[in-house]
This record gives sequence, C-alpha cells and structure tokens, in this order.
Amino acid sequence: MSSVTVYLSLGSNIGDREKNLRAAIAALGDAGVKVTKMSTFYETEPVDLREQPWFLNCVVEGVTEVPELELLDGLRQIEARMGSTKLVARGPRLIDLDILLYGQEKIDTAELQVPHPRMHLRRFVLVPLAEIAPEAVHPGFKKTVKALLEETADRSIVRKIDSGGKT
Repeated sequence: MSSVTVYLSLGSNIGDREKNLRAAIAALGDAGVKVTKMSTFYETEPVDLREQPWFLNCVVEGVTEVPELELLDGLRQIEARMGSTKLVARGPRLIDLDILLYGQEKIDTAELQVPHPRMHLRRFVLVPLAEIAPEAVHPGFKKTVKALLEETADRSIVRKIDSGGKT
C-alpha cells in the first residue's frame, strides 16, 4: 500500500489537557502515523454536552500506510493505553482521537465514517484543520476546509493558546 495523507483530531478535557494531547501525538507512531504537521492548541467550548469542562483540541496531519480500519484500531489502542474511557457519549474524556480525512476516501461502515460525519459542523475541528490545511478538500462536499469553516453555523468559542497553556 502507498502512503496516504490523514488528518486526525485530538481532544482532551480531563486532567492535564496539554500533556494528554502531547502524549497522544507522541504515540501516533505506534498506530502507524508519521506526523508531518500539527496545529496550535485551542481551548474550546463543549458543543453537545455543555455541562463539562472545556476541551483542548488540535489537529495533526500525518502519512500512513496503514489501512483505515487498522488505523482506527491503533487510535483506540492509544486511547485505552492512556486510560481514556467514554462513559457518556460526547462527554468528558482524557483523550479522544478521531480520523477526519483519510486521503480522498469516503468510508461508511458501522465502525468508521470518513470524512468524519460532523467535522463540517464543528469549529473545534475546522479552526485547527484550517490552520494547517486550509485547501484540503472534503471528498463529500467537494469544498475546502477554509470554505467549510466560513460556512459553518457553529459559533462556539475556539481560542488559540500558547504552548504554556495560556490564551
């Protein structure tokens, strides 16, 4: 298999959020992903389940030769090794890793939907993705990430932070 460019979203709102993101990024090689770009970290307002701590989010670009379902399994293994559990859907989590884009593939299985089915509705995904890949094209909508960000109805707060964790 040849290399595929992937975009992954990472989020944490439990414990030392920045440490959690950095540990997950460092572990991506274990899932077969070589990180080529990383966005700034952003502090983001919860959007679905609002009564929970704010998140720290980022997006990474990477290359992989791992098939998509194997990649998903590798990301779930990283989450499990870090001790992350999802007790409530869209609730608090130590670390959450999602595949946003896998090349220009469209995947729709019970285990995995790519492009991520809600990425175009989420500023916490689109802002960091637009930072590192504004011209990446969503294979379903045939629009750039920059255009999706301009068009999204989501108005939740997404604040860039410096590496010291300050806004």
